[in-house]
Amino acid sequence: MSTRTASGGEDPLIESRDQLVAPMVAGEKPPADWRIGTEHEKLVFKQDDKHAPSYDEACGIHDMLMALTEFGWEPIEENGTVIAMQGADGTVSLEPAGQLELSGAPLENLHETCCETGRHLQQVKAIGERCGLGFLGLGMWPDKTREELPVMPKGRYAIMLRHMPRVGSLGLDMMLRTCTIQVNLDYSSEADMVKKFRVGLALQPLATALFANSPFTEGKPNGYLSYRSHIWSDTDPARTGMLPFVFEDGFGYERYVDYMLDVPMYFVVRDGKYIDAAGQSFRDFLKGELPALPGELPTEGDWQDHLSTAFPEVRLKSFLEMRGADGGPWNRICALPAFWVGLLYDGGALDAAWDLVKDWSMEEREALRNAVPELALDAPLPGGGKLADIAGQVLDIAGAGLAARNRLNSSGDNETGFLTPLREIVASGKVPAQVLLDKYHGEWGGDIGRVYEESF
Repeated sequence: MSTRTASGGEDPLIESRDQLVAPMVAGEKPPADWRIGTEHEKLVFKQDDKHAPSYDEACGIHDMLMALTEFGWEPIEENGTVIAMQGADGTVSLEPAGQLELSGAPLENLHETCCETGRHLQQVKAIGERCGLGFLGLGMWPDKTREELPVMPKGRYAIMLRHMPRVGSLGLDMMLRTCTIQVNLDYSSEADMVKKFRVGLALQPLATALFANSPFTEGKPNGYLSYRSHIWSDTDPARTGMLPFVFEDGFGYERYVDYMLDVPMYFVVRDGKYIDAAGQSFRDFLKGELPALPGELPTEGDWQDHLSTAFPEVRLKSFLEMRGADGGPWNRICALPAFWVGLLYDGGALDAAWDLVKDWSMEEREALRNAVPELALDAPLPGGGKLADIAGQVLDIAGAGLAARNRLNSSGDNETGFLTPLREIVASGKVPAQVLLDKYHGEWGGDIGRVYEESF
């Protein structure tokens, strides 16, 4: 989740609707300036007894964050508490139960992305060796109950933990037990944003299937291949889902602003303190009628904060966030941005991807999204067949898009090789969760503790 950093400058009051649309307009960039921002989370555990470390314990989350200073990272504090580290490779932050996230820097190509990921993993593994910490690349804790997990000292999390049970039964699981990989991508215009948003939403179930990696809950198979994705179906319907209005005629920045105005608030930040506004309306805030701050009007910073509190399958801020994938090991971290960059950053690939999905009805899109957490590539495809039937075709489109970009490394290789892990999944017919289940029922003999032997 987003780490708030103080801007240090003036924060103007919102006095017109143009200011609500401004962040999306400001995101427009010519293709030469498009960048790739990759975010990935991992589960942290103590090697001796496999517990999830607390923030304050010796060699816990705080100590791990501060150890990053030896690699040039600098702390970000919230009311005197270190909640993240910032550096040349982006931001290292802590998720609600201590999941560790790298929000990478905006980079020009996938070669840079994979180098950034490799540097990060080398750093945290070096710290882990000294502190007795290990890391798991999964979409969800395979064995921990909610009660066994710590809560990190971050203001927004306390508010969300109180609010989540009011609006869904699985929101606490989303916060405490899950991990994801996502990629943040640019657009050149409103029309370009719309097309990318639509392709991203329509094909998000395929990304979820290919990266499905959360088949265990509290030590046993849970009946799903991506339980993390299933969790989002009962987290908070007001701020999650497939956003049917994105496919309607006339969709653009203004319509997304209307959606965000209808998303209930979580908080307002004043003087570094999080004020609980959970369930209250930003529309009321614009009229000076927010119960949490009666008489006050919102600032542009308040709006930016609010934009970070919706969690649909694709999210718009000043860039588009692709949010459908479970956490995974190193090679799949690099594969997710390859999948989406290949589809969305080349005009021919984007057109081909849209041609593949444009005739799907909203009901068919919703049905596919709802089936994928349990069935992954075996989910029924609109028009007949299974999702697996188009997986190879979509990867071919992404591969063509990456080849057309022609971004080469020092060895002369383009970016298409980063799709290899996904091609191997399609060729095998088994998504990562199915491989884990085979091990659980086979060589592990039902011992979920063996999952800790899996390399991150």
